[in-house]
Amino acid sequence: MWCARNGNKGRAGQYFGTDRMFTFTPTTFGDLNAEGYDATQDPGTTEDSVALIAGIAGSGRVLELAIGTGRVALPLAARGIDISGIEGSPAMVDKLREKPGGADIPVVIGDMADVDIDGTFDHIFLIFNTFFNLPDQEAQVRCFANVAKRLAPGGTFLIEAFVPDFSQFSENQRMKVREMTMDRMRFEGVTHDPVRQLLNFQRVTMSSEGTRMVPLALRYAWPAEMDLMARLAGLDLAERWGGWHREPFTAQSALHVSLWRKPG
Repeated sequence: MWCARNGNKGRAGQYFGTDRMFTFTPTTFGDLNAEGYDATQDPGTTEDSVALIAGIAGSGRVLELAIGTGRVALPLAARGIDISGIEGSPAMVDKLREKPGGADIPVVIGDMADVDIDGTFDHIFLIFNTFFNLPDQEAQVRCFANVAKRLAPGGTFLIEAFVPDFSQFSENQRMKVREMTMDRMRFEGVTHDPVRQLLNFQRVTMSSEGTRMVPLALRYAWPAEMDLMARLAGLDLAERWGGWHREPFTAQSALHVSLWRKPG
């Protein structure tokens, strides 16, 4: 997934589960998910995330990393915000272009850890755990550095990501049913590599139409680890919330919305 979202440089990310290798090419995520992405990957937080990001952005120039099909970018553009995007999957951008206003948003296809884009931005954001699509710590550090280079002095970088929680894991693996009806079942298996901080998912849908498997690999990072990456890039933590309503971040928070600022 990370390459498909974030790279067109010919790299492949290899992830190992219990007995086989996951290999992702630059187009894997879009090939697997673009067609039904909006129907299957809606976290239910779009309105709240758009409101918070719009409040932070104001009249500044905004860049979304992994813009995807425009779930957040299009409502922001409708508010009059000057927004551009970076996306690794041409198939995802094709879906963005099909929507009203989607053809008007400038998008660069490339790896968000390295890609060049014209000009500087007042605000950059990356949501829905997509930072973890980058395959290792080195790529994640490069992403922060690339963001810092694109930010204007005083600019901000926002990330939404889950807080790792392994309370439901046994022997570094977990199986969970997501949907079950008389003629359809959807479940998810995941293995955990604690040494490399990797989660390898296999999402399976079984129905009268057959069986569909959609793999996903994430390299998670802890909030404090991300703060260190930010500091290495010259960014300071400005805010950390436990959700899109600016609720306090606590030990019980399942996710964090973090905002780093470039001195200026």
